[in-house]
Amino acid sequence: MHAQRIPALAALAAASALVLAGCAAGNAAPAADVTAEPEYSGELSILTKFGGEPLGPYFETLAAEYEELHPDVTVELIQETDQSVKDKTKTLTASGALPDIYFTWAGNWAQNFIDGGLAADLSEVIEPGTEWGDTFGEASLSAFEVDGKYFGIPLYNNGKFMGYNTAIFEEVGIAVPTTFEGLIDSCGPIRDAGYEPIAFGNKDGWPALHYLQQLFAYNVPSDVLHDDFSPATATLDDPGYLAALEQFKTLVDECTDTGNGTNGVLYTTAQEALSGGRAAMYYQEILEFDTVTAEGNTLTPDNFGIFALPVPDGANGEPGAIEGSPEGYLINAKSPQAALAVDFMKFATSKENATILSSPPYGQPSTVVGAVTPETSSVAVYDGITKANEASELVIWLDTVTVPEVADAWLAGGEALISGGSTAEEVLESVRNASDAAK
Repeated sequence: MHAQRIPALAALAAASALVLAGCAAGNAAPAADVTAEPEYSGELSILTKFGGEPLGPYFETLAAEYEELHPDVTVELIQETDQSVKDKTKTLTASGALPDIYFTWAGNWAQNFIDGGLAADLSEVIEPGTEWGDTFGEASLSAFEVDGKYFGIPLYNNGKFMGYNTAIFEEVGIAVPTTFEGLIDSCGPIRDAGYEPIAFGNKDGWPALHYLQQLFAYNVPSDVLHDDFSPATATLDDPGYLAALEQFKTLVDECTDTGNGTNGVLYTTAQEALSGGRAAMYYQEILEFDTVTAEGNTLTPDNFGIFALPVPDGANGEPGAIEGSPEGYLINAKSPQAALAVDFMKFATSKENATILSSPPYGQPSTVVGAVTPETSSVAVYDGITKANEASELVIWLDTVTVPEVADAWLAGGEALISGGSTAEEVLESVRNASDAAK
């Protein structure tokens, strides 16, 4: 189900809203011809979410190899991080300088660009049944499908799991918890042994939403949850929301050492607490698995395990759901280099490059069929992507699946719940108000 669409030329909303104003003048430009033969000359600009180590070299290597194959092509990389790519994308969109190829999340984030006429229709080259399209898993392609048209190139799949230090669990004498309540109960013995039970940093706001979305999926019936993503159909009155908010608050209070001060802690600091052997657990994306066990870290691949956030007792949602979705790239519908952009992305998603992407040190599980295997990927990445593929449902990130106004309300609400500034009831009421205002 697709998130509700917003007007293509919407004015600036809150800080997280995509800036589509100013695009109207460009809407008359001819549509990009993605089926044309590429001309191997000129500059090709790409905005990635691979800034920093260990991911940065991946696109740098791709660009250098592509330039070697096509000496008259220059690839300009704009490398951003998971957090900075949001602001960079808004800035480039507002200034009319969106690159030829640019990163996107699935859900409402991608929908904004599609509705704004900024994403090229790639159906003729990537829909299921085409030569290129059949190299991907069909579910990955469908994450960027709107009204029967395919707009995105899914680069890798993703899901959220609790990563844990198996050596600490063995030392403390605890087993992997099978219920949410069991997870909470494990935190006391871990702390008594001198470790932070669950490392958590929420300075950027979205880490809290990752917990909440998984708990919403467990506590709220799936059809209700999906209706509530769209303001047009949302009621946000299922009791599972309050249950999930209260469960999250319990986890923060009882299992994190920073408690209500976690809003001032970076997620990378939490990541480092696990990788440095100071924390027993850290809730993380598959994309982080090979980072926390990279060479030189205290945590090694042999001492790293994962499990899905356990289902709370009595939950009325979907127990087999996993939070996550493919992440990928769009091609600028106004780009004169659209055909070349398609050719580059075909190169980037070749079986060889997809396998490299899925392997250490990158550990980004490619959506290309057959790229993730026990031989090419780390044990944890292979285990994570297998669990994600076997999930009864993938639930998209809360801050990208819904409209910006509602996402902002959830972000503010998560922070207020952590700090004690708002109760669960007050958070939910503020989100309802934002959803009603966005109808």
